[in-house]
Amino acid sequence: MSQSVLVVDDSSFMRSLLTKIITKSSKIDNISEAIDGQSAIDEYQKNHPDLVTMDIDMPGMNGLDCAKKIKTLDPKAKIVMVTSANKTEMKSEAEKIGTLGYITKPFNADKIHEVLDKL
Repeated sequence: MSQSVLVVDDSSFMRSLLTKIITKSSKIDNISEAIDGQSAIDEYQKNHPDLVTMDIDMPGMNGLDCAKKIKTLDPKAKIVMVTSANKTEMKSEAEKIGTLGYITKPFNADKIHEVLDKL
């Protein structure tokens, strides 16, 4: 069964890297990208991806606020935080929102594939 993923990060390098890693998964057939919180919400509403990878530190709406809004729109949304901010309070907030996990940058392909396998 094919799956879709939305990669949300303000860094084009990180979006490209995540997309490259995710593309190697045979289960994923559609990857879309968003550069900030509002475009992530718009893209989520348009395509309803099976998984969202969400950066926390972004200009405008941060990833935690964006994840809250997406979960309000779709309580079953699957969101994984992917961020360089390895802070306990942010992890705790992400858990309260109902995200599936918290991957700290720099990450390796194995960690991303481990998350994809949980779909």
